[in-house]
Amino acid sequence: MLSAFARVFKSPDLRKKLLFTLGLIIIYRLGSHVPIPGVSYKNVQTCVDSASDSGGLLGLVNLFSGGALLQITVFALGILPYITASIILQLLTVVIPRLDALKKEGASGQAKITQYTRYLTVALAVLQGTGLVATARSGSLFPNCSVASDIVPNDSVLTTAVMVLTVTAGTACVMWMGELITDRGIGNGMSMLIFISIASTLPGALWAVKQEGKIADGWLSFFSVILVGFVMVALVVFVEQAQRRVPVQYAKRVIGRKSYGGTATYIPLKINQAGVVPVIFASSILYVPALIAQFADPTAPWAVWITQNLVKGDHPYYVAAYFLLTVFFAFFYVAITFNPDEVADNIKQAGGFIPGIRAGRPTADYLRYVLNRLTWPGSLYLGLIALVPTVVFASYGSANQLTGTSILIIVSVGLETVKQINSQIEQQSYEGFLR
Repeated sequence: MLSAFARVFKSPDLRKKLLFTLGLIIIYRLGSHVPIPGVSYKNVQTCVDSASDSGGLLGLVNLFSGGALLQITVFALGILPYITASIILQLLTVVIPRLDALKKEGASGQAKITQYTRYLTVALAVLQGTGLVATARSGSLFPNCSVASDIVPNDSVLTTAVMVLTVTAGTACVMWMGELITDRGIGNGMSMLIFISIASTLPGALWAVKQEGKIADGWLSFFSVILVGFVMVALVVFVEQAQRRVPVQYAKRVIGRKSYGGTATYIPLKINQAGVVPVIFASSILYVPALIAQFADPTAPWAVWITQNLVKGDHPYYVAAYFLLTVFFAFFYVAITFNPDEVADNIKQAGGFIPGIRAGRPTADYLRYVLNRLTWPGSLYLGLIALVPTVVFASYGSANQLTGTSILIIVSVGLETVKQINSQIEQQSYEGFLR
């Protein structure tokens, strides 16, 4: 790894990209600590300190913003509106023929879809920013804080509009920085910002585990959490790299005096073909009942039941619902993102075939069969990786921030970033060889 970093800094182009990425990351982290106008910074800090050991859904949402959500800063929403917009556009591509046609047009169609994603991101930022400001004004953002109702001292319409506009502009700025990292940095800009947001909260969460521990001055809890984390990282690396390679053979064709084809390749089907999206879907669905109950009559029987059973991350009902939703969305997302019929048609048009399988419909049925068999262990793996740390760390308080979702995202983005850097290093080596 050290030699790889040395090779990166030896290349002027890669060094420039890496320093550019680091500069944007620093700006992103600075913006995550700048409070928006109209917010009492002192009262926010008082409430954040009182809610530092709270887990549940609010802690999960705050995790994706790098702690900026509860701080009510300029980048409070982080990259979440863009993620939501991207997922919505991806789902609508299957439903709306116009979007499906744009997807098949190549680079020009993808640029149009990206533009739609930006517009939808801004719209979602306005909605979520309005919800955040309204929640902060009502005191529901910190229900157990005595000064929660004084977080926004001035509740005028102008102040509220400025706050919503600031949060929306911060989201647009984060989206722009992510695209800059993708175009001019080391790549995977949006994923990189999510990685930084989650990684920035880990040191504080680990140290809180040490301070809250009662055995051996907390060091036993501290090292046990680290040990479980290493085991989870090893499991994630193993599964994320695992894939089923479906062989594809292309027939040899002679056109004029030249021959084409006759090569063998494969279709890589990952065990976790859906990535982390099913976990995000499941957590979002579970967040809706808790959000509705938060603004409803707290004495209503259904609101009490939701608060008692679907808010705490270690409750059996929450664990079961989270696991089942993760498995369901894993199959759902794989079904809408991988089309066996389309892949089979592309193979047939290119003159290829899977050995032992006829081209056309039998190839599509075979790919669908293989994909279903891979999705079962992949979905179970996602459900376990998302819930095991939550259950194991249930008695550690602040360790609720050390969720399986955060470990999965950090490791996945880290592996993808290393691949990007290695590919750029190899590209530089080939260019030097060609010169």
